Amino acid sequence: MAMQHPTLRSIENPAMSLLRDAALVARSTAMRYPRALAQSIRQTCVSESTPRFHVDLRDVHGPVGGVWLGHATVLLRVGERWVLTDPVGSDRIGFKLGRVTLGMGRMMPTFDIASLPPIDIILISHAHFDHLDKPTLRALTSRTTHVVTSHLTRRLIPRGFAGVHELHWDDELDLLGLKLRALRPNHWGARYAFDKHRGFNSYLMETPDRRRVLYAGDTAFTDNYKDINGAELCVFGIGAYDPWVRVHATPEQVWQMHRQAGGKFLLPMHHSTFKLSDEPAGDPMRRLLAAAGEDHWQVVGRELGSPWTLPEALIQAM
Repeated sequence: MAMQHPTLRSIENPAMSLLRDAALVARSTAMRYPRALAQSIRQTCVSESTPRFHVDLRDVHGPVGGVWLGHATVLLRVGERWVLTDPVGSDRIGFKLGRVTLGMGRMMPTFDIASLPPIDIILISHAHFDHLDKPTLRALTSRTTHVVTSHLTRRLIPRGFAGVHELHWDDELDLLGLKLRALRPNHWGARYAFDKHRGFNSYLMETPDRRRVLYAGDTAFTDNYKDINGAELCVFGIGAYDPWVRVHATPEQVWQMHRQAGGKFLLPMHHSTFKLSDEPAGDPMRRLLAAAGEDHWQVVGRELGSPWTLPEALIQAM
């Protein structure tokens, strides 16, 4: 179903707009999730095997670099540290019930965990199943890896990491030479229906020489990034907005937030990996590039596994 442009929606009666959006979300959910649950059950005795790709690290290096690994998982090089955001490498996401994972199946290849470098910091934005994936976290467990997560989510993180650090909005943490600050996105953090107390974060990372990377996680449109005052790289989700525009930004809104944050480059994520919404495949990237216009060169890491590093000319000019 086509979604009205946000500027047209804004002139509607707020109560009517809220009711219509709720009806669209209910319809979208009813069309998608029962089918996904049925597929989960049918495949109980069938070993799902999503193709895996080797992560090429040759062109990902400091002071700022990155590669999109699917959905909200981005491998970042920030200064001298490897940072992994919301790692989800599973074939299917959702509730685990015995051998069955009840939820959405993956639509594109996943990354080979063995090809990743030793991860210094894992960032968890919030507790949703498509962002906090326990099987992937267990596979990444290391006594040299720190996890930074949102308020009241520490107990969801598997044991075995060097440390698990909860941050609430505006909290700061100096960790392994990086300064991290939690920012407030426009989203919510519950993993289940009854735990709406859980937090939800964006993160701003800064190196000792003031290189900065913004990882937004999930967010609808917000002005909360306008005071960042510049970042070499912004990582924003560009999908799952139809009909979830109240919790996920449209590509046009993402471009606006990127500009407000003073971002030099934008790495898009949260698209094409799981069928979580109704927009057509390819629509998020097409709309983002159209919104960027002549500045489309700022949109980097567009393809799965495609490495990007801050251009040397810009490093020298800074």
